[in-house]
Amino acid sequence: MKYKMKKAVRTPFDLQQDKLHEECGVFGIYVNEQDIDIISPAHDAHAALFALQHRGQEACGIAVNKNGVIKCHKDVGLVNEVFDQSILDSLKGTMAIGHVRYSTTGLQSRENAQPLVITHCKGNLAIAHNGNLVNAGKLRQDFELQGGIFRSSSDTEVIAYTIVQERLKCGSIEEAVLNAMSSVKGAYSLVVMSPRKLVAARDPHGFRPLVVGKLHHSYVFASETCALDALGAEFIRDVQPGEVIVVEDGEMKSMHCGIKCDSAMCVFEYIYFARPDSVVDGASVAYARQEAGRYLFEEHPVEADVVVGVPDSGIPAAIGYSKASGIPYDVGLIKNKYIGRTFIQPGQDKRERSVRIKLNALRNNLEGKRVILVDDSIVRGTTCARLVKILRNAGAKEVHMRISAPPFLHPCFFGIDVPDREYLIAYGRTVEEIRDVIGVDSLGYLSIEAANKIAVGAKCGFCNGCFSGEYPMDISEATTKKNMFESEIGENA
Repeated sequence: MKYKMKKAVRTPFDLQQDKLHEECGVFGIYVNEQDIDIISPAHDAHAALFALQHRGQEACGIAVNKNGVIKCHKDVGLVNEVFDQSILDSLKGTMAIGHVRYSTTGLQSRENAQPLVITHCKGNLAIAHNGNLVNAGKLRQDFELQGGIFRSSSDTEVIAYTIVQERLKCGSIEEAVLNAMSSVKGAYSLVVMSPRKLVAARDPHGFRPLVVGKLHHSYVFASETCALDALGAEFIRDVQPGEVIVVEDGEMKSMHCGIKCDSAMCVFEYIYFARPDSVVDGASVAYARQEAGRYLFEEHPVEADVVVGVPDSGIPAAIGYSKASGIPYDVGLIKNKYIGRTFIQPGQDKRERSVRIKLNALRNNLEGKRVILVDDSIVRGTTCARLVKILRNAGAKEVHMRISAPPFLHPCFFGIDVPDREYLIAYGRTVEEIRDVIGVDSLGYLSIEAANKIAVGAKCGFCNGCFSGEYPMDISEATTKKNMFESEIGENA
């Protein structure tokens, strides 16, 4: 059953950025006895987090388990800013979980960095979470009325409280996770570490990716296959929607929460979030993006001399458009890979300068030519308009923009930081009006129907609520209690 949003809902948004933020990324490793001398879980977690850095750039952390004692190091910053060799060498153990974070709920602070480590009367646990709950506000309020005290404003702590509450009533951590899945609603891919076990779980809709692999005799879990590749680990399979996998004494076993749902992988994982070299639920991300370019040509053909992709996420779709159209692909924009995160720079003049520093045009490939510029999305349109200006200043005779996603018209309640509708350039405007705003000769978006077909071979359904306004689950709690939860935490933190 599809649930349609009836009214716009305000969500937190940084007005200085014109790209959707990446999701969080999680990792977990259980080192089997045969591999103790050849695998350092902290160092492998560190390497995996580097591979997952694109999913979150605000904070990161690693928790390790040595003889049932969990030690954690986390902080605000990129992976190479938070960890050094001495810190990694101090994190000894036989299990580890790691996390890179971008917040869709909660403030940007060290308290909200993950993994989250909790001590309770039956032991301790560490948890890392990718996703977003729609009923976090209600659950948190219920816990607080029972005397619960929260240290962070992240909904991950709500999940941890729920698991601990269930653990007090049952005999194992995996049973507690299974029971908690009946209470928490929304998107979550989890890794949970107890004194003796490593547990991975994926919500019944499978909104966010999660895979399991094997490194020598040991088991690893990660948000994307690119993290397994970074370790030289063998991909086993995707964690299925609603599945809980537990590794204990070197053995892995699987169970299911019993909640039947239609799978609804976030289609934007294929369009933008996931790394191109990853395979998500059976579909190559790079190939999906090329397919998006092919469909773009079918839906929005135009006569031109060259196809150019916006680095880096627009390049695969640009190649796909070029192959389908026969129009040559060429490099038109050079990206400065050493620039910092430009969205934190204050002031309009500094933001405009940061765009020029980050991307520069290759005049020889553009001058006097009709250019097709391909990008993955348009959010506010400000950066897009500046890129068009850069191309025209480099001598482009015409600029035709093609977007490998449908227009953003609605909020996301499952982990994507879609801004308020009033800041979305597509909201309340026709395509022709958007074309005038960004200053291109023509503009074409990928259709929702095509977006649902780009992930060739995918073994899942898709959520496209941010484009269509139709969601695969009831989001009524997210439109009330959850927003109240966010605003209250923001005021009182």
